[in-house]
Amino acid sequence: MTNDPRSAQDPRSAQEPRSADGSPAGLPPGYPYRADDEITPREVAQLAPDAALLVDVRTQLEADICRLAGSRLFPLQALEARIDELKAEVDDDLDRALVVYCHHGRRSLTATFMLRAAGFRNVRSLAGGIHLWAADIDRSMPTY
Repeated sequence: MTNDPRSAQDPRSAQEPRSADGSPAGLPPGYPYRADDEITPREVAQLAPDAALLVDVRTQLEADICRLAGSRLFPLQALEARIDELKAEVDDDLDRALVVYCHHGRRSLTATFMLRAAGFRNVRSLAGGIHLWAADIDRSMPTY
């Protein structure tokens, strides 16, 4: 499953293989992985279709280049103003799993903290962003 990455399982419960430096497999050496805040592309790829809502916080121009199937676009610069729209998207289920992604993972980490502050309780950022997804999971995906 490369383009519809969601599941009912909590990916942290799976025994993800580890790299030599102890970080989850698939991350670049030295990647400053934040286990409580991030989820790896390999973990997301293992998820089944309706387990998590994929939230893209990049711009429309970036989303036009490539995107994860089924994701919803909420650009970071408009996210705060669209929180109620996102809550409606999950039927006000603030425990619904959200996987937030951007290009390299920095904006999505910011969005993760914003969404948690807004009451969402099960939010994690895609480590390495869609760039790492394309490199590790779907090499046919356009990159930029």
